[in-house]
Order: sequence, then C-alpha cells, then structure tokens
Amino acid sequence: MGIGMGHPGGGHPGGGRPGVGPAALAQIRSYWHALRRQGGQTLPRRSDIDPRAIEDALTCAFLAERIAPGMARFRLAGMHLADLMGVDVRGMPVSALFDLDSRPRLSLVLDQVFTVPGIGELWLEAPKGLGRPALTGRMMLLPLRGEDDVPLTFGCLITDGPLGRAPRRLSISRAVVETLDMVPAERPAAHRIRLPEFAEAQTPFVPPPRAEPGRAHLRLVKSDRPHA
Repeated sequence: MGIGMGHPGGGHPGGGRPGVGPAALAQIRSYWHALRRQGGQTLPRRSDIDPRAIEDALTCAFLAERIAPGMARFRLAGMHLADLMGVDVRGMPVSALFDLDSRPRLSLVLDQVFTVPGIGELWLEAPKGLGRPALTGRMMLLPLRGEDDVPLTFGCLITDGPLGRAPRRLSISRAVVETLDMVPAERPAAHRIRLPEFAEAQTPFVPPPRAEPGRAHLRLVKSDRPHA
C-alpha cells in the first residue's frame, strides 16, 4: 500500500488538498467492507489493500500497527496527516495527534479495535489559538490482519476548516467502537461499544457527565440495525 507524503499544507481547508472530506471516509469504509465480504467476513489482510481502489482518498488514509495494548504507530500515512502535524508522521505514535486529555480515550478505542475486533470512529475538535482557527474532524479505524501476525488498523482522518499553524493537537468529543462478529453477512453482526461521556444523545438532548481523566469506561450497546 503506497501512500505518498508531501510538504505540509497551508491554512486552507484540509491543507488545500482534495480528498479530505466525508466522501473519503465513506470510500475507505465501503472498500474495507467489500474486502471483508470477499474474504467470507474475516478481517482483510494488509496485502489485500490496493491503493488504486481508494486513490481519491489516499491523502487522508493511514496504516498503523499495534505496538502495545492501546498503543499504535503509523507505518504509512497520507499527506493530510503531514499537513496537520507539520512533519512526516510515519513512525510516530497515533497518540501524537491528540492532546494529553484525549490520549486515555484514544487508548481505549485502539485496544477495542485491535482485540475485539471493531470499527472505531472518533469525532474530533481542535481549539482556536494564535494562527490556529477552530477545527473539527473525524477519524475512522478499521482492523486488518498483518502478514506477520501484528494487528494493524487501516484508517482515515479528515478535517473541516483551515488547518492554520502546525502542529494541531486534536481532542475527542465523541467515540464509538462497533464490534464485529465473524459471521455471514446476512446475520446480525454488529454491536456498539460507546464511551459513555461521548455517547450519542437521545432527544431531548441532555449533556452526559464528563468522566475524570483516566477514568473513561466502555459499555456494550447492542445495535438494532444489521451491519452493512
């Protein structure tokens, strides 16, 4: 899987690069599900990924490997991640993109993605600062089987708004992990594990209490819709 790196972008939406919007998330997720269906609902292998099939989304795609429980580092990363951080992120821990308060929550999500396995989705924010406009974004984490039995995640990071001065550190405003059962596609195969302080609110909206740093927990919520 060849994902090229480039020079950090300027203060334009998505670093001024195409392919960093919601369509990129949808394309990568759809491609991963197609690979999983072809493999009989097993996890795709890293060697199954063909960059040509997701060419329009490569700028915000990445591949990361598990290095310890709840920890991963980038093996490959698209140019949008370099724009965000101001450096080539290959070899860096995924947590380097996040502020200190969000790293324990990221660790919980990564652990579930690798071990359950599951699909992780993060809703992101970056505060306004000097030379740094307010920023929002999304990250998706899809589990893969590594050729050397090292768990991998195939992911995508998109942002909305001018990037401003790098590096930008992201905070997690909401996180969901959808766990996967290795069963035929026509049978229900998904549950949702949610961080309670970031769970999707019901109507009417009542803000959930925020957990103390380091005290985030996961709870299992069965999804009432079949997995696509």
